[in-house]
Amino acid sequence: MSGGAVRSGTRSADAGAAEPGTALRRIAVLKGGTSLERKVSLRSGAQAQEALSRLGHDVVAIDAGPELVAELRQAEPDAAFIALHGSDGEDGTVQGLLEVIGIPYTGSGPSACMRCTDKVLAKHLMREAGIPTADFHSFRESSFKGLGAAAALADVERSLGFPLVVKPARQGSALGVKFARSSEELPGAIVGALSYDSKVLIERYVKGRDLAVSVLDAATPGEEPEALPVVEAIPREEEFYNYESRYEIGMTTFVCPAELPGDVAVRAQELALETYRLLGCRGVARVDLMLEEDTGELVVLETNVVPGLTETSLLPLAADAAGIGFEELMERILLSAVPRRDL
Repeated sequence: MSGGAVRSGTRSADAGAAEPGTALRRIAVLKGGTSLERKVSLRSGAQAQEALSRLGHDVVAIDAGPELVAELRQAEPDAAFIALHGSDGEDGTVQGLLEVIGIPYTGSGPSACMRCTDKVLAKHLMREAGIPTADFHSFRESSFKGLGAAAALADVERSLGFPLVVKPARQGSALGVKFARSSEELPGAIVGALSYDSKVLIERYVKGRDLAVSVLDAATPGEEPEALPVVEAIPREEEFYNYESRYEIGMTTFVCPAELPGDVAVRAQELALETYRLLGCRGVARVDLMLEEDTGELVVLETNVVPGLTETSLLPLAADAAGIGFEELMERILLSAVPRRDL
């Protein structure tokens, strides 16, 4: 078992670091929004709002909607703390908007958000960089309608085998994830995933242990990011870690630090740091992995640039195991809210 944090040997790809003495007094916490993850975002935002208030910050909570820019201009915050899950908060949209109006914000910049949110793009980048990830194929909805892609599904089956996992390419919290155990189930799984996004990822199912490693930028500017202790999620009822397992208290057993051989835990943390750097993340991110049952190999599934802050979220659990309390965690994330040029 390994309970320690692992520090990166290379700086994050996003430019800029918090300067000593940077004063971030008035903080706008962005939460809610209109995505399918609205309810979770409201919970994460409430947790952040309370912690930042306890730390002495002047906090303004904003439910992101059509008046967001006007509300931000009225609030005149020193920085925005992004607790906005789902498309607008994680795909670079709100980050780009904040840069336009000149408000510093927490977390990754627009390009890193785009790379992480698009699971297909992220997996191609990982494959090119030699980071292990499950074999996959992807299709756009337009390819089924205009290019006869349905005729290629038999080739997908032959190359990946069953069971298959079908995911919306740009959706979080396991929303829209479908299993296909046979040729008969695959078309329905694709249709289901396409109801969440116009592009789907079809991935080889990796049977094994569901792990997560959160990466947090250093408390001291100029030092390297660190990988927090590994968390294992063990669903009590569902066969995989789905939306209900993630957010309903009592649905999942969380073990942190995960009960792993020391070399496996360290390797998981190293892979998380490699992925964090590759995708250009900043501030904080959570990298999800599987420890494959048959081979004992680790594979990276995806990266979340706005990890949850709820009672069942993995980031606060990992931070606590590393000796980082919730309020300190909020301050560490807040350190990333300085002006930067996104790469």
